[in-house]
Amino acid sequence: MRWAGGPLLVLLWAFTSRTTGLHIPLEVEQPPTIIDHTVGPIIALPLDNTLTVRCEARGNPPPEYRWVKDGQELNLPNISTVKTENRNGTFMFHNKHFAQFRGKYRCLAFNKLGTAMTKEIEIIVPTSPKFPKEVLDTIVVKEGEPITLNCNPPDGVAPRQLYWMTVDLQHIEQDERVSMGTNGNLYFSYALPKDSRKDYSCFAAFTKIRIIVHKTPMSVKVERLNPENNSSESDHSTLPFREPSLLLPSGVQTTEVLLKGQDLQLECIPGGYPIPSVTWMKMGETMPDRIILDSFQKKLTIPAVDEKDQGTYMCMAENPAGKIAHYFYVTVEEPPAWLTEPPQSQLTVIGSEVRIECSVTGKPTPAITWRKNGEIFRDDRVNNRQVVDDTVILHKAGPEDSGVYQCEASNQHGSVLANINVLVMDMAPLMLTKDYREYAVIEGGDIIMNCSVFSSPPSSISWTKEGTVIEGERFHVLENGQFLKIIGTEKGDSGKYGCTASNTEGMSSLTALLDVKDPTKIVAPPQDVQIISGTLARLMCRTEYDRSLQDTFEVIWRKDGQEILHSPEESSRHIREGDLLQIMNVNLSDQGMYTCIARTSLDEDNATGFLTVLDVPDAPMSLKISDQDSRNVTLSWTPGSDHNSSVTEFVVEYEESHWEPGRWKELQKVAGNQATAELFLHGDLNYQFRVYAVNAIGPGPPSEATERLKTPPAAPDRNPENIRIHGHLPHEMDISWDPLLPTEYNGPGLEYKVSYRKLEVEDKWQEHLVTRPSFIVRNTSTFAPYEIKIQSRNSLGWGPEPKPVTGYSGEDVFFWHCLRENVSVPTAAPRDVAVQVINTTVLRVSWSPVLPATVRGHLGGYNIYWKRIKSFLSPDDLLEESDSMSFPGKRNHVIVPGLKPFSEYRLTVNVFNKKGKGPKSDPVAFSTPEGVPGIVPKLFASNIQEDSVLLEWVPPPVTNGFLTGYFLQYHRLNETSLGVIDSFELNITSPDATQVQLGGLVGGSPFRFDLSACTQAGCGPPQAQEYRTAVASGVRRSEASIATQRWFIGTLCAVALLTLVAVIVCFVTKNKGGKYAGMPPRRQQDTVSMGKVKEKEDLFPDAESRGMNEDTYEYSDSDEKPLKGFILDARDDTVWDSDSRDSLVDYAEEKGEFDEDGSFIGEYSGPRSRDSVSEPSGPSAVAE
Repeated sequence: MRWAGGPLLVLLWAFTSRTTGLHIPLEVEQPPTIIDHTVGPIIALPLDNTLTVRCEARGNPPPEYRWVKDGQELNLPNISTVKTENRNGTFMFHNKHFAQFRGKYRCLAFNKLGTAMTKEIEIIVPTSPKFPKEVLDTIVVKEGEPITLNCNPPDGVAPRQLYWMTVDLQHIEQDERVSMGTNGNLYFSYALPKDSRKDYSCFAAFTKIRIIVHKTPMSVKVERLNPENNSSESDHSTLPFREPSLLLPSGVQTTEVLLKGQDLQLECIPGGYPIPSVTWMKMGETMPDRIILDSFQKKLTIPAVDEKDQGTYMCMAENPAGKIAHYFYVTVEEPPAWLTEPPQSQLTVIGSEVRIECSVTGKPTPAITWRKNGEIFRDDRVNNRQVVDDTVILHKAGPEDSGVYQCEASNQHGSVLANINVLVMDMAPLMLTKDYREYAVIEGGDIIMNCSVFSSPPSSISWTKEGTVIEGERFHVLENGQFLKIIGTEKGDSGKYGCTASNTEGMSSLTALLDVKDPTKIVAPPQDVQIISGTLARLMCRTEYDRSLQDTFEVIWRKDGQEILHSPEESSRHIREGDLLQIMNVNLSDQGMYTCIARTSLDEDNATGFLTVLDVPDAPMSLKISDQDSRNVTLSWTPGSDHNSSVTEFVVEYEESHWEPGRWKELQKVAGNQATAELFLHGDLNYQFRVYAVNAIGPGPPSEATERLKTPPAAPDRNPENIRIHGHLPHEMDISWDPLLPTEYNGPGLEYKVSYRKLEVEDKWQEHLVTRPSFIVRNTSTFAPYEIKIQSRNSLGWGPEPKPVTGYSGEDVFFWHCLRENVSVPTAAPRDVAVQVINTTVLRVSWSPVLPATVRGHLGGYNIYWKRIKSFLSPDDLLEESDSMSFPGKRNHVIVPGLKPFSEYRLTVNVFNKKGKGPKSDPVAFSTPEGVPGIVPKLFASNIQEDSVLLEWVPPPVTNGFLTGYFLQYHRLNETSLGVIDSFELNITSPDATQVQLGGLVGGSPFRFDLSACTQAGCGPPQAQEYRTAVASGVRRSEASIATQRWFIGTLCAVALLTLVAVIVCFVTKNKGGKYAGMPPRRQQDTVSMGKVKEKEDLFPDAESRGMNEDTYEYSDSDEKPLKGFILDARDDTVWDSDSRDSLVDYAEEKGEFDEDGSFIGEYSGPRSRDSVSEPSGPSAVAE
């Protein structure tokens, strides 16, 4: 591959912040190039200990340095406080020599091929700023006259800040009347007596050098217009009007010259009474949008001016006594700057023409000075050296023209300097890239191989692979052949590559070695895992990589972006063994995203897995007790973190300080989705409570205990249980029972009343009060039945009325148990009742179970009551339709079917036991959504024509929502098989439509029409009818004429024979199993009908109803049904035979349905309501 180049070789351009130019390898002799130098001006501050002036260049031979100060050769003094660098031109001096080194410097770097130079570097050594010492006379003015106090601040190191203060450092108050100009002077628009004082002083602060100086205090005396008024405050209204004058600036006009980019500040400070108002305008133009007005509009600022801001500005000061104006002539100039970029260094062959252009801009127009090797370069036409304004032309350049050319453009605002290295030479190719350099790349990646060449004239560069010229879309030669880029490397790209460069002076070549490596892959990435806290976590990261990169291969693990460092210490919980990362004793801090990075020197792969740490729940917080004045209290809390495992239950514990202080006991459990518990407490106890949460990992720590809660004393809540009756002796009966626990006493003085009498004998109850849990009845009949009751009491009253149990005296032993479920009906209603509407007719009802203590017996189950308040179709009509269902057993949710769509309901739940029903829950209001309509009851055709028919229908009586229209499908049927030939669809968007005219039908053909009513929820089951369009009379006449032909007679014979066979087959089939050949029995027929409905529902699916139906029915895939009958044209003399009539009548006896014109519709009717879950005829218990 060859490079067709021009006379210049652009090689390895090096763009840096300091130099721009041709980069020539140091192996080639070349003049110096400045690569770093100090940019002036330099301000030598008194606080600086030393000052360094840098100058560094590159070249071959290595350059030497000399300095010029103020145009004269500089000989640095040989003293210890002035140091120079041996390898460059940098020098440094101590602050004691600052004044000695004040001036303008240039650094010149030179070797035998030329001299490069820097711009002038000015070193400024500022003197300490001072106000002159002076004696100032008192300024005496009349009241109402303007005053100007001059500051004349000294120059110094910027920034400089100016203030007016008193001797005791109090700021002079400034306002619209008194203001300071940017020049530091203090201006009074008019004088008042209070302005008289002897200590006005101007202060100048130089923050960079930390110096503040002040002017000699000035004295001002304001003489009153009315000497008799000795008040310090003057009445302004008595002052005479004074026409405006400009205290700043003076004169009528001012010229302002600014550099582009500087901020323009114009000031007009007026004097006069009343205070003149100041307005600004730009003559002949509108004011720029960027203007900023400050100091009561006395100062105008335009930031970063450019040429558009030039012009004449006027300020006008005006009051009732007159007005005055001042004009500012603003000119925007700019220092020299390169028009595009500095001139570039050049390499050219002997005999060529060299042109150096120095294109600059600036205002005023910069003057250009040309130098060669630091010396002034002038026009020399004899030696073919030409200087034309901003251009130098070297005709037929030779080696003697090589050197460093300087272009310097300057005006009064600054200068720019460019060093242009010009090399005029012929040179054979010099390879700059190392021979046999090795390159490695991952298969599929891109690689660039270098072949950097220096030559003059430019070389032609070509690439080969093992002697063959490189070709192909994946191979790209860049930068005139100096780079070979291979895109999407393959294994076959490995090998030796040759680069050859040649020009008129010679040839050079090198070899590059390329090795294409296998990519690094993670073949078994870490997986998302859940680990129980305190156990061992293992994260696997199996990798594959090129074995030649073994030395650089490493696996790095990061957690949430932070690297997990390998630690050899035994205490480290992270153990890395090959592809495995093990985390010992996992805790919650280990949860996060773990990234495995497999890396070589050439590539890397990474994969991530999330480690979820499971732990027991945190302790609940913020426990709160409400209703503290009763024994039924509500305990609430804020759940703690579940640590990635849902809380299954909360356990409420209690501790009481009377009977068992310090011992915590379980009181109640509640579901994990609740944060409250209804607690029934015993009386006369001093409680405190705590709660802990339980999840799949285990129980968590308990919460902080609540404050103590003292319950009021009360009568006992229950009677003893497990009554035992022993008849050890014939005339005795031993009665014993399980006593109440101390915490159940509810108050002091607990005792038991034992009541007994003979069974079935109306004896009086014999009663005895005891404190022990046993009693012996003596002198009983032998083996006689007795009724026994045990009732508890304390000083507050009696327990509930006990239920008697039966036992025998004498020689027998009985164990009787007082069944708690028969004590009473439930006392509490389910809480947190929630309703989830599954579809238009089915609900899911859930609740929080009642507390076992409130059931007052064995839990029988739950009753669901619902009342239909209204239908949204008639919202003003109150319905009050009620229904209910019972669900036995312990549960917290059920499925309730049998509701009506598009209605508003109220629902309650209660619990029941064997004794009865408990109170109902708070009613829950809900609404069922809009459903699909019922079937259209009647569909019939009228005005049947050859190609059209008028369909009419009756709207469905049950719409289950607002009708949105109808969906009609009609199918042209085959004459013999009754299969569908063509199908058509029509959306009828009017909900009030009861007829539609269909056109474009085929005459004399059977059609089936399926019509469904629709709501927003979808379309209901279709009503189907079949009709035949009329036959044209011309067709009948044509058929009559054809009948005379012989071939038609033969055809009729064949048809007659086939008809006879069909009749015989139908007769046999009818005798075997039904009225119609092939008609399924009734159950199968229902299934086929349901299949048709299913097909129509698939067109307009009710997702909710379908979810309830799909697992209930098995649908038929058949889409064809026998044609049961036709409405014929009046001109058609065909009649129904008796068999057909018999069949229809028989089918009607099976509760078939007929249209009023006799056509059969039963087979296309929807499924009976008893077969539908989404539209049940009555409630049936369905529980999850």
